[in-house]
Amino acid sequence: MLSALVLALAPLVLGITPEQMLYAPRRSDAVPNPSGEWALFSSDEDRSLLNLATGEIKPINLSTSDASEVLWLGPKSTSILYLNATNDDVPGGVTLWTSDVLALDQKTKIASFDAPYSGLKAVVTDSGDIKFVVNCLAWENGTAYNELTATTPASTGRLYSTIYVRHWSTYLTAQRYAAFAGTLTAQSNYSNSTSYSLSPLKNLLVGIEIPVTRPETPVQPFGDAGDYDISPDGSTVAFLSKAPELAKANYTASYIYLVPHDGSAVAAPINGPNSQSKPAAAKGASSSPRFSPDGKSIAYVQQDGIEYEADRNKLYVADLSGNSSTIKALLPDWDRSIDGMTWAKNGKTLYLSVGDRATSKLFNVPLDADSSFVPKNLTDASSSMASYYLLPDESVLVASSAIWSSRDFYLLGTNGTKTSLFKSNEVDEGLAGLGPHSVSEFWFTGSLGIELQSWIIKPSNFSPNKTYPLAFIVHGGPQGAHSNSWSTRWNFQTWADQGYVVIAPNPTGSTSFGQNLTDLIQNNWGSYPYEDLVLCWEYVAANLSSFIDVERGIEAGASYGGYMTNWIQGHDLGRKFKALVTHDGSTSTLAQLTSEELWFMQHDFNGTLWDDYANYERWDPIRHARNFSTPHFVVHNELDYRLPVGEGIMLFNVLQELGVPSRFLNFPDENHWVLKRENSLVWHNEIFNWINYYSGISDTLDDNAIKQ
Repeated sequence: MLSALVLALAPLVLGITPEQMLYAPRRSDAVPNPSGEWALFSSDEDRSLLNLATGEIKPINLSTSDASEVLWLGPKSTSILYLNATNDDVPGGVTLWTSDVLALDQKTKIASFDAPYSGLKAVVTDSGDIKFVVNCLAWENGTAYNELTATTPASTGRLYSTIYVRHWSTYLTAQRYAAFAGTLTAQSNYSNSTSYSLSPLKNLLVGIEIPVTRPETPVQPFGDAGDYDISPDGSTVAFLSKAPELAKANYTASYIYLVPHDGSAVAAPINGPNSQSKPAAAKGASSSPRFSPDGKSIAYVQQDGIEYEADRNKLYVADLSGNSSTIKALLPDWDRSIDGMTWAKNGKTLYLSVGDRATSKLFNVPLDADSSFVPKNLTDASSSMASYYLLPDESVLVASSAIWSSRDFYLLGTNGTKTSLFKSNEVDEGLAGLGPHSVSEFWFTGSLGIELQSWIIKPSNFSPNKTYPLAFIVHGGPQGAHSNSWSTRWNFQTWADQGYVVIAPNPTGSTSFGQNLTDLIQNNWGSYPYEDLVLCWEYVAANLSSFIDVERGIEAGASYGGYMTNWIQGHDLGRKFKALVTHDGSTSTLAQLTSEELWFMQHDFNGTLWDDYANYERWDPIRHARNFSTPHFVVHNELDYRLPVGEGIMLFNVLQELGVPSRFLNFPDENHWVLKRENSLVWHNEIFNWINYYSGISDTLDDNAIKQ
């Protein structure tokens, strides 16, 4: 019998259901105020203050509907500037407010905008004026677009004369996103001013030459305010835009532009093909422009390849103090891809967010580092960093997540100490009992002799005296990775707590393990990765059979993971599983011209379909359809234009024609992902109903399907 002390220390193990996972609070990053005393974060519709000295959380009366975006800005360390995404006077417009976060009843409206601007970035000048940048869709003439006040055409027809007619989940329209700059001029002494006059907003992209592609920032579909920055003195704006001389459907290249905040000159790229001092190899996608504290330099990352989204993001610093920028490469030989950066307060060091061995970590590099410098991880290696902010005392406020926790906040001291402020799995009732005790990893030898990593996720109430059916999950990308982070789409702990042991491998093509492993998947979609997965399955069967029952296993994957599921279905590994799940996967590689980003397949298959047909045909799952026999659940969404819905319907039709037990789930209002909570609940329940039946966890198979 366990002692009372041991029982008291044992984790409360309850497990997590889809409902608990989906409806648990979803917290944002915590953004500290200038003094480093407080941090502001949201949780669904509510906002709270986090005391950075005590960890105490204080709810405040500033909902996300009242304030869609908030900046710490104003005469006090607790002053805020925020956007309200409504405007009582102009339908579709927004309003700008100022207040003290500790006295929100004293808020003041300082500006009204006639369009749905968002992505607020702002600085206060020495005179007390507020220089700001926002973004909005704009008409071709440069003026802001407001859908609610625009004239609606009588016809819904859309006419195109160039490719790239749709992207991700929307069809392209005549409007493009643009950065708009404005100035709020203080009407009295700034220390007590609540009155400002607003200058007309200026579209900072107007005047850029357009040989092929119209400029746009933020770059769609995932761009946001991180695609632009404003200098500390408010004089200059840097922004990201696609290469205007190249077609967006065929090339990934983009550049960092500089433009005066007042729009007095046309924006010009610092790293475009005609710019001076441009690194010769860097021609691909750029991102994350960030001004130094003195405004004399700008850091950014850029890839080399112009037809490849997963090339290594290399770090550059442009010196802007001369007549032309001088660009220096930092960490040129470090085999990691940099996601973003922040300048240290002294302007002599850059902090870097980097994917490393299936986690997101924080590193730093001094500007005077030589090419042999190797950064060291600063953050907790047991979780993935989601965001970080440098505090006045040079400590770092970190937000992170893990497979067992949706959001943690902690302080990273200058001496490397970690002070925990908040852990969601210790607070949220739906996450009670989750913890690192259920997560581990192992390494196995892949098909090329490279050591590959895989996660193991056990049920929260795991018993070493039981065996659990295998849930083998393949990641998308293919240049992606299974990471130790929380997800509401593929939440490994939720899958495990259905009664499985989840194996989540990172085979050839995975990111964060060095660029070589990522690049090796090119023109090898069905070879090395598939062989790696076979070897991983064999490792599990040979070494983990004491608690994993591979005979009752299931396999699932989304996007490229869905492609691989379809490939597995037609090959020997498919016979090792009781059931398969494909979410928005490719069924035929010959159908890839129905996608939008043509550079993607032309890179991964070494050319076009007509010039390199054999490369596409070689890895086509449909070629092996005669072998399909494992029960198969298919999900494909209507708004997925990256992998159009016909791919899923094709797979389902083939399975049905072959007499393979199968179901097809379709969401007309979802894209490549299922994001709406109620839709996601149906997604989980129907998939779990399917796999639980075939794995033997359940003895019933509910049938809610529509019949012909």
